Amino acid sequence: LFRNLQIPLMNQKSVLAEDIKTLIGVALSILIFFMVSGNFLVIIAFVADKRLRTQSNLFLLNLAICDFGIGAFSTPLFLPYMLTGTWMPGRIMCKLWLTIDYTLCTASAFNVVLISYDRFMCVSNAVLYRSQQNNQNLAILKMIAVWIASFLLYGPIILFGDILFGGHSSDTVCLIDFLEVWYVHFGTSIFDFAFPLVSISFFNLSIYWNIKKRSKSRKQPSVPHHLQGEHKRTYVFVTDIALFGSQLHQNENVRAPIRKRIKKCLRHYLLCKEFPSLSAKSRLNTNDVQIIQISKDKKVAKSLLILVCVFVICWAPYTLLMNISKVCRGCCIELYWYDITVWVLYANSAINPILYPLCHKSFTNSFYMMFKIRKICKIYSVQKTEVSRF
Repeated sequence: LFRNLQIPLMNQKSVLAEDIKTLIGVALSILIFFMVSGNFLVIIAFVADKRLRTQSNLFLLNLAICDFGIGAFSTPLFLPYMLTGTWMPGRIMCKLWLTIDYTLCTASAFNVVLISYDRFMCVSNAVLYRSQQNNQNLAILKMIAVWIASFLLYGPIILFGDILFGGHSSDTVCLIDFLEVWYVHFGTSIFDFAFPLVSISFFNLSIYWNIKKRSKSRKQPSVPHHLQGEHKRTYVFVTDIALFGSQLHQNENVRAPIRKRIKKCLRHYLLCKEFPSLSAKSRLNTNDVQIIQISKDKKVAKSLLILVCVFVICWAPYTLLMNISKVCRGCCIELYWYDITVWVLYANSAINPILYPLCHKSFTNSFYMMFKIRKICKIYSVQKTEVSRF
Protein backbone atom coordinates (compact mmCIF):
# COMPACT_ATOMS: atom_id res chain seq x y z
CA LEU A 1 0.00 0.00 0.00
CA PHE A 2 1.73 3.14 -1.17
CA ARG A 3 0.16 6.29 0.18
CA ASN A 4 0.43 9.93 -0.77
CA LEU A 5 3.22 12.14 0.55
CA GLN A 6 5.63 9.20 0.43
CA ILE A 7 9.05 10.68 -0.40
CA PRO A 8 11.92 8.36 -1.39
CA LEU A 9 14.38 7.77 1.38
CA MET A 10 17.34 8.74 -0.81
CA ASN A 11 15.95 12.28 -1.15
CA GLN A 12 15.65 12.83 2.59
CA LYS A 13 18.22 14.89 4.47
CA SER A 14 19.13 12.09 6.84
CA VAL A 15 19.98 9.13 4.61
CA LEU A 16 19.88 5.79 6.36
CA ALA A 17 23.13 3.90 6.52
CA GLU A 18 23.39 0.84 4.31
CA ASP A 19 23.62 -1.58 7.23
CA ILE A 20 20.48 -0.13 8.82
CA LYS A 21 18.72 -0.41 5.48
CA THR A 22 19.76 -4.03 5.23
CA LEU A 23 18.48 -4.73 8.74
CA ILE A 24 15.15 -3.08 7.94
CA GLY A 25 14.91 -5.03 4.70
CA VAL A 26 15.51 -8.35 6.46
CA ALA A 27 12.97 -7.59 9.20
CA LEU A 28 10.30 -6.55 6.72
CA SER A 29 11.04 -9.58 4.55
CA ILE A 30 10.34 -11.80 7.55
CA LEU A 31 7.07 -9.95 8.06
CA ILE A 32 6.16 -10.55 4.41
CA PHE A 33 7.00 -14.25 4.79
CA PHE A 34 4.64 -14.65 7.74
CA MET A 35 2.02 -12.62 5.90
CA VAL A 36 2.10 -14.94 2.89
CA SER A 37 2.57 -18.27 4.68
CA GLY A 38 -0.02 -17.59 7.39
CA ASN A 39 -2.79 -16.64 5.00
CA PHE A 40 -1.85 -19.42 2.60
CA LEU A 41 -2.21 -21.89 5.47
CA VAL A 42 -5.71 -20.57 6.21
CA ILE A 43 -6.71 -20.96 2.56
CA ILE A 44 -5.30 -24.51 2.41
CA ALA A 45 -7.12 -25.44 5.64
CA PHE A 46 -10.39 -24.20 4.19
CA VAL A 47 -9.89 -26.21 1.00
CA ALA A 48 -8.75 -29.39 2.77
CA ASP A 49 -11.26 -29.46 5.65
CA LYS A 50 -14.90 -29.60 4.56
CA ARG A 51 -16.03 -28.82 8.10
CA LEU A 52 -14.70 -25.28 7.72
CA ARG A 53 -16.89 -24.54 4.71
CA THR A 54 -19.60 -22.66 6.57
CA GLN A 55 -21.04 -19.29 5.69
CA SER A 56 -19.19 -17.55 8.52
CA ASN A 57 -15.88 -19.08 7.52
CA LEU A 58 -16.41 -18.00 3.91
CA PHE A 59 -16.00 -14.41 5.07
CA LEU A 60 -12.80 -15.37 6.91
CA LEU A 61 -11.59 -17.03 3.71
CA ASN A 62 -12.31 -13.82 1.79
CA LEU A 63 -10.26 -11.86 4.31
CA ALA A 64 -7.42 -14.37 4.05
CA ILE A 65 -7.39 -13.99 0.25
CA CYS A 66 -7.09 -10.20 0.64
CA ASP A 67 -4.26 -10.50 3.14
CA PHE A 68 -2.49 -13.10 1.01
CA GLY A 69 -2.65 -10.76 -1.99
CA ILE A 70 -1.18 -7.93 0.07
CA GLY A 71 1.70 -10.14 1.19
CA ALA A 72 2.34 -11.75 -2.20
CA PHE A 73 1.91 -8.70 -4.45
CA SER A 74 1.77 -5.34 -2.66
CA THR A 75 4.58 -5.52 -0.12
CA PRO A 76 7.25 -7.17 -2.35
CA LEU A 77 7.00 -4.21 -4.74
CA PHE A 78 6.82 -1.56 -2.05
CA LEU A 79 9.83 -2.76 -0.02
CA PRO A 80 12.55 -2.15 -2.66
CA TYR A 81 10.90 1.12 -3.67
CA MET A 82 11.02 2.33 -0.08
CA LEU A 83 14.66 1.31 0.39
CA THR A 84 16.03 2.58 -2.93
CA GLY A 85 13.75 5.55 -3.50
CA THR A 86 13.30 4.63 -7.18
CA TRP A 87 10.35 2.96 -8.88
CA MET A 88 11.84 0.67 -11.51
CA PRO A 89 8.94 -1.40 -12.98
CA GLY A 90 7.59 1.55 -15.01
CA ARG A 91 4.48 3.70 -15.23
CA ILE A 92 2.00 1.05 -16.38
CA MET A 93 3.07 -1.33 -13.63
CA CYS A 94 2.74 1.56 -11.18
CA LYS A 95 -0.93 2.04 -12.03
CA LEU A 96 -1.56 -1.70 -11.86
CA TRP A 97 0.20 -1.99 -8.51
CA LEU A 98 -1.62 0.98 -6.98
CA THR A 99 -5.01 -0.27 -8.21
CA ILE A 100 -4.55 -3.79 -6.87
CA ASP A 101 -2.94 -2.59 -3.65
CA TYR A 102 -5.67 -0.11 -2.76
CA THR A 103 -8.38 -2.61 -3.72
CA LEU A 104 -6.86 -5.33 -1.53
CA CYS A 105 -6.40 -3.09 1.50
CA THR A 106 -9.89 -1.60 1.22
CA ALA A 107 -11.39 -5.08 0.72
CA SER A 108 -9.58 -6.22 3.86
CA ALA A 109 -11.25 -3.42 5.85
CA PHE A 110 -14.67 -4.13 4.32
CA ASN A 111 -14.30 -7.84 5.11
CA VAL A 112 -13.85 -6.99 8.78
CA VAL A 113 -17.17 -5.13 8.56
CA LEU A 114 -18.79 -8.15 6.90
CA ILE A 115 -17.45 -10.51 9.57
CA SER A 116 -18.71 -8.16 12.29
CA TYR A 117 -22.16 -8.06 10.69
CA ASP A 118 -22.21 -11.86 10.45
CA ARG A 119 -21.38 -12.22 14.15
CA PHE A 120 -23.97 -9.57 14.99
CA MET A 121 -26.68 -11.54 13.16
CA CYS A 122 -25.55 -14.76 14.85
CA VAL A 123 -26.10 -13.28 18.31
CA SER A 124 -29.04 -10.89 17.82
CA ASN A 125 -31.18 -12.84 15.33
CA ALA A 126 -30.22 -16.49 15.70
CA VAL A 127 -33.36 -17.89 14.01
CA LEU A 128 -32.87 -15.92 10.79
CA TYR A 129 -29.12 -16.54 10.92
CA ARG A 130 -29.52 -20.33 11.12
CA SER A 131 -32.05 -20.33 8.29
CA GLN A 132 -29.48 -18.65 6.03
CA GLN A 133 -26.56 -20.95 6.87
CA ASN A 134 -27.24 -23.31 3.97
CA ASN A 135 -27.63 -20.43 1.51
CA GLN A 136 -24.01 -20.05 0.44
CA ASN A 137 -25.03 -18.14 -2.69
CA LEU A 138 -26.06 -15.23 -0.48
CA ALA A 139 -22.67 -15.30 1.26
CA ILE A 140 -20.86 -15.36 -2.10
CA LEU A 141 -22.89 -12.36 -3.29
CA LYS A 142 -21.82 -10.43 -0.18
CA MET A 143 -18.18 -11.34 -0.84
CA ILE A 144 -18.43 -10.19 -4.46
CA ALA A 145 -20.06 -6.94 -3.32
CA VAL A 146 -17.05 -6.31 -1.05
CA TRP A 147 -14.63 -6.64 -3.97
CA ILE A 148 -16.71 -4.45 -6.29
CA ALA A 149 -17.10 -1.70 -3.68
CA SER A 150 -13.37 -1.82 -2.88
CA PHE A 151 -12.41 -1.45 -6.53
CA LEU A 152 -14.89 1.36 -7.22
CA LEU A 153 -13.60 3.39 -4.28
CA TYR A 154 -10.04 3.78 -5.63
CA GLY A 155 -9.80 2.03 -9.01
CA PRO A 156 -11.35 4.73 -11.24
CA ILE A 157 -9.39 7.49 -9.44
CA ILE A 158 -6.09 5.69 -9.96
CA LEU A 159 -6.74 4.66 -13.56
CA PHE A 160 -8.25 7.94 -14.79
CA GLY A 161 -7.01 10.42 -12.18
CA ASP A 162 -4.34 11.82 -14.49
CA ILE A 163 -7.06 12.87 -16.93
CA LEU A 164 -9.42 14.25 -14.29
CA PHE A 165 -6.97 16.02 -11.98
CA GLY A 166 -3.66 16.05 -13.83
CA GLY A 167 -0.54 14.30 -12.60
CA HIS A 168 3.18 13.75 -12.93
CA SER A 169 4.78 11.93 -15.83
CA SER A 170 7.86 10.55 -14.07
CA ASP A 171 8.47 6.83 -14.48
CA THR A 172 10.70 6.59 -11.39
CA VAL A 173 8.09 7.83 -8.90
CA CYS A 174 4.88 5.93 -8.13
CA LEU A 175 2.28 7.75 -6.08
CA ILE A 176 -1.27 9.07 -6.25
CA ASP A 177 -0.46 12.75 -6.25
CA PHE A 178 -4.02 13.85 -7.06
CA LEU A 179 -5.02 12.75 -3.55
CA GLU A 180 -3.66 16.19 -2.66
CA VAL A 181 -7.14 17.35 -3.70
CA TRP A 182 -8.64 17.65 -0.24
CA TYR A 183 -12.19 16.52 -1.02
CA VAL A 184 -10.89 13.41 -2.81
CA HIS A 185 -8.70 12.49 0.16
CA PHE A 186 -11.33 13.09 2.86
CA GLY A 187 -14.00 11.35 0.79
CA THR A 188 -11.93 8.20 0.44
CA SER A 189 -10.87 8.34 4.10
CA ILE A 190 -14.51 8.32 5.18
CA PHE A 191 -15.22 5.15 3.22
CA ASP A 192 -12.04 3.14 3.83
CA PHE A 193 -11.64 3.88 7.56
CA ALA A 194 -14.45 5.91 9.15
CA PHE A 195 -17.25 3.75 7.72
CA PRO A 196 -15.63 0.44 8.79
CA LEU A 197 -14.79 1.86 12.22
CA VAL A 198 -18.33 3.13 12.88
CA SER A 199 -19.89 -0.08 11.55
CA ILE A 200 -17.79 -2.51 13.57
CA SER A 201 -18.19 -0.36 16.70
CA PHE A 202 -21.98 -0.43 16.29
CA PHE A 203 -22.05 -4.20 15.78
CA ASN A 204 -19.79 -4.79 18.78
CA LEU A 205 -21.84 -2.58 21.08
CA SER A 206 -25.06 -4.21 19.88
CA ILE A 207 -23.66 -7.67 20.59
CA TYR A 208 -22.51 -6.55 24.04
CA TRP A 209 -25.92 -5.11 25.00
CA ASN A 210 -27.73 -8.15 23.60
CA ILE A 211 -25.67 -10.57 25.70
CA LYS A 212 -25.99 -8.37 28.77
CA LYS A 213 -29.78 -8.15 28.38
CA ARG A 214 -30.15 -11.92 27.97
CA SER A 215 -27.89 -12.64 30.94
CA LYS A 216 -29.90 -10.23 33.09
CA SER A 217 -33.27 -11.71 32.07
CA ARG A 218 -31.99 -15.23 32.84
CA LYS A 219 -31.15 -14.21 36.41
CA GLN A 220 -34.61 -12.75 37.12
CA PRO A 221 -36.78 -14.83 39.55
CA SER A 222 -39.53 -16.88 37.96
CA VAL A 223 -42.77 -18.52 39.17
CA PRO A 224 -42.14 -21.64 41.31
CA HIS A 225 -41.96 -24.86 39.33
CA HIS A 226 -44.83 -26.66 41.07
CA LEU A 227 -47.18 -23.70 40.53
CA GLN A 228 -46.28 -23.52 36.86
CA GLY A 229 -46.98 -27.23 36.39
CA GLU A 230 -50.33 -27.13 38.26
CA HIS A 231 -51.49 -24.09 36.35
CA LYS A 232 -50.84 -25.68 32.98
CA ARG A 233 -52.43 -29.03 33.83
CA THR A 234 -55.46 -27.50 35.55
CA TYR A 235 -56.12 -25.48 32.42
CA VAL A 236 -56.14 -28.60 30.25
CA PHE A 237 -58.32 -30.46 32.75
CA VAL A 238 -60.96 -27.72 32.97
CA THR A 239 -61.05 -27.35 29.19
CA ASP A 240 -61.75 -31.07 28.83
CA ILE A 241 -64.60 -30.94 31.38
CA ALA A 242 -66.18 -27.96 29.69
CA LEU A 243 -65.99 -29.65 26.33
CA PHE A 244 -67.35 -32.96 27.55
CA GLY A 245 -69.99 -31.28 29.70
CA SER A 246 -71.51 -29.60 26.68
CA GLN A 247 -71.66 -32.98 24.94
CA LEU A 248 -73.46 -34.60 27.95
CA HIS A 249 -76.43 -32.28 27.58
CA GLN A 250 -76.67 -33.01 23.87
CA ASN A 251 -76.77 -36.81 23.90
CA GLU A 252 -77.58 -39.15 26.75
CA ASN A 253 -75.92 -42.14 24.99
CA VAL A 254 -72.44 -40.65 25.23
CA ARG A 255 -72.48 -40.04 29.00
CA ALA A 256 -70.75 -43.30 29.95
CA PRO A 257 -67.77 -42.92 27.56
CA ILE A 258 -67.40 -39.29 28.57
CA ARG A 259 -67.31 -40.20 32.28
CA LYS A 260 -64.48 -42.66 31.56
CA ARG A 261 -62.49 -39.99 29.75
CA ILE A 262 -62.99 -37.53 32.61
CA LYS A 263 -61.76 -40.13 35.14
CA LYS A 264 -58.73 -40.82 32.92
CA CYS A 265 -57.98 -37.11 32.76
CA LEU A 266 -58.25 -36.84 36.55
CA ARG A 267 -55.84 -39.76 37.02
CA HIS A 268 -53.40 -38.10 34.62
CA TYR A 269 -53.65 -34.84 36.56
CA LEU A 270 -53.02 -36.55 39.91
CA LEU A 271 -50.11 -38.51 38.46
CA CYS A 272 -48.48 -35.31 37.25
CA LYS A 273 -48.85 -33.81 40.72
CA GLU A 274 -47.04 -36.79 42.23
CA PHE A 275 -44.05 -36.36 39.87
CA PRO A 276 -43.50 -32.60 39.50
CA SER A 277 -39.74 -33.13 39.16
CA LEU A 278 -40.17 -34.23 35.53
CA SER A 279 -41.34 -30.83 34.39
CA ALA A 280 -38.76 -29.14 36.58
CA LYS A 281 -36.04 -31.26 34.99
CA SER A 282 -37.12 -30.28 31.49
CA ARG A 283 -37.08 -26.61 32.50
CA LEU A 284 -33.64 -27.12 33.99
CA ASN A 285 -32.41 -28.56 30.71
CA THR A 286 -33.81 -25.56 28.85
CA ASN A 287 -32.05 -23.25 31.28
CA ASP A 288 -28.77 -25.11 30.72
CA VAL A 289 -29.16 -24.68 26.96
CA GLN A 290 -29.64 -20.95 27.45
CA ILE A 291 -26.50 -20.75 29.59
CA ILE A 292 -24.48 -22.64 26.96
CA GLN A 293 -25.80 -20.40 24.18
CA ILE A 294 -24.93 -17.24 26.10
CA SER A 295 -21.46 -18.65 26.76
CA LYS A 296 -20.99 -19.29 23.02
CA ASP A 297 -22.18 -15.79 22.19
CA LYS A 298 -19.68 -14.34 24.67
CA LYS A 299 -16.87 -16.22 22.90
CA VAL A 300 -18.10 -14.83 19.58
CA ALA A 301 -18.10 -11.32 21.03
CA LYS A 302 -14.58 -11.71 22.44
CA SER A 303 -13.16 -13.03 19.16
CA LEU A 304 -14.80 -10.20 17.25
CA LEU A 305 -13.52 -7.65 19.76
CA ILE A 306 -9.94 -8.89 19.29
CA LEU A 307 -10.27 -8.71 15.50
CA VAL A 308 -11.68 -5.19 15.68
CA CYS A 309 -9.05 -3.92 18.14
CA VAL A 310 -6.27 -5.17 15.88
CA PHE A 311 -7.94 -3.47 12.92
CA VAL A 312 -8.15 -0.12 14.74
CA ILE A 313 -4.56 -0.33 16.04
CA CYS A 314 -3.21 -1.06 12.55
CA TRP A 315 -5.34 1.37 10.54
CA ALA A 316 -5.77 4.35 12.86
CA PRO A 317 -2.12 5.60 12.91
CA TYR A 318 -1.86 5.88 9.14
CA THR A 319 -5.31 7.46 8.70
CA LEU A 320 -4.76 10.02 11.45
CA LEU A 321 -1.28 10.83 10.16
CA MET A 322 -2.53 11.43 6.64
CA ASN A 323 -5.36 13.66 7.80
CA ILE A 324 -3.03 15.69 10.01
CA SER A 325 -0.60 16.07 7.11
CA LYS A 326 -3.39 17.54 4.99
CA VAL A 327 -4.01 20.21 7.63
CA CYS A 328 -0.37 21.22 7.97
CA ARG A 329 0.46 20.35 4.33
CA GLY A 330 3.08 17.77 5.31
CA CYS A 331 5.32 20.21 7.18
CA CYS A 332 4.59 19.11 10.76
CA ILE A 333 5.43 15.40 10.51
CA GLU A 334 8.76 13.68 9.99
CA LEU A 335 8.82 11.78 6.72
CA TYR A 336 9.87 8.42 8.18
CA TRP A 337 6.57 8.26 10.07
CA TYR A 338 4.79 7.66 6.77
CA ASP A 339 6.82 4.51 6.16
CA ILE A 340 6.23 3.30 9.71
CA THR A 341 2.45 3.77 9.59
CA VAL A 342 2.20 2.09 6.18
CA TRP A 343 3.99 -1.01 7.48
CA VAL A 344 1.87 -1.03 10.64
CA LEU A 345 -1.14 -1.11 8.34
CA TYR A 346 0.43 -3.94 6.35
CA ALA A 347 1.10 -5.84 9.59
CA ASN A 348 -2.64 -6.28 10.01
CA SER A 349 -2.51 -8.83 7.19
CA ALA A 350 0.11 -10.84 9.09
CA ILE A 351 -1.77 -10.73 12.40
CA ASN A 352 -5.17 -11.87 11.09
CA PRO A 353 -4.10 -15.50 10.40
CA ILE A 354 -2.83 -15.72 13.99
CA LEU A 355 -6.23 -14.64 15.28
CA TYR A 356 -8.13 -17.42 13.46
CA PRO A 357 -6.82 -20.37 15.54
CA LEU A 358 -6.94 -18.29 18.71
CA CYS A 359 -10.57 -17.25 18.22
CA HIS A 360 -12.04 -20.19 16.27
CA LYS A 361 -11.72 -23.74 17.56
CA SER A 362 -12.59 -25.19 14.15
CA PHE A 363 -9.46 -23.63 12.64
CA THR A 364 -7.40 -24.85 15.59
CA ASN A 365 -8.55 -28.43 15.03
CA SER A 366 -7.95 -28.16 11.29
CA PHE A 367 -4.40 -26.82 11.73
CA TYR A 368 -3.69 -29.54 14.28
CA MET A 369 -4.87 -32.27 11.91
CA MET A 370 -2.85 -30.81 9.03
CA PHE A 371 0.38 -30.77 11.04
CA LYS A 372 -0.37 -34.21 12.49
CA ILE A 373 -0.85 -35.71 9.02
CA ARG A 374 2.34 -34.03 7.85
CA LYS A 375 4.24 -35.48 10.81
CA ILE A 376 2.89 -38.98 10.12
CA CYS A 377 3.85 -38.71 6.44
CA LYS A 378 7.34 -37.58 7.42
CA ILE A 379 7.80 -40.52 9.81
CA TYR A 380 6.50 -42.91 7.16
CA SER A 381 8.90 -41.57 4.54
CA VAL A 382 11.85 -41.93 6.93
CA GLN A 383 10.89 -45.52 7.75
CA LYS A 384 10.46 -46.31 4.07
CA THR A 385 13.93 -44.91 3.33
CA GLU A 386 15.50 -47.01 6.10
CA VAL A 387 13.77 -50.16 4.82
CA SER A 388 14.95 -49.53 1.26
CA ARG A 389 18.57 -49.47 2.46
CA PHE A 390 18.29 -53.08 3.50
